[in-house]
Amino acid sequence: MMVSSPFGGSRSPGNLPRLPTPPTGWPIGSYATYGEAKQAVDFLAESEFAVSDVTIVGVDLMLVERVIGRLTWGRVLAAGGVSGAWFGIFAGLLLGLFVNQGFALQVLTGLVLGVLSGLMFAAIGYSMSRGRRDFSSASQLVAGRYDVLCQPRSAEQARELLAKLALKPNP
Repeated sequence: MMVSSPFGGSRSPGNLPRLPTPPTGWPIGSYATYGEAKQAVDFLAESEFAVSDVTIVGVDLMLVERVIGRLTWGRVLAAGGVSGAWFGIFAGLLLGLFVNQGFALQVLTGLVLGVLSGLMFAAIGYSMSRGRRDFSSASQLVAGRYDVLCQPRSAEQARELLAKLALKPNP
């Protein structure tokens, strides 16, 4: 699996383009969900088809923001304290490794200072929002449909295989 990076890599596997490039190929299937498109490509792979010719393309992209819950001072401060504690423990562990004065004291000091700074930064950030965003959410990029494309040299074979998949009864 290749993960894209804004800095690029020294090599790209196969003939994958280094820059964002529109997909090429002929449509061999269109699916409502990514899971269905992935299942189709899995079926092609199990049928020993050259899946390196296949591309899954999300069409009609949309950003979906799912609201998780309401933000309160208690939740904001708790999250700030916990994240500050993790950072403080990490800093205390590093400091304890390099300072010859009481390892446990260094970790405890890091923990306390981390919690206090986490609380302070969370309180400042939340108070500056002035109630404009009193909820937490998770964002996800989804597509309206997922098209499966294949290079012309093997598109007909892929269509025939996917027709067999469509005829299979679903469990």
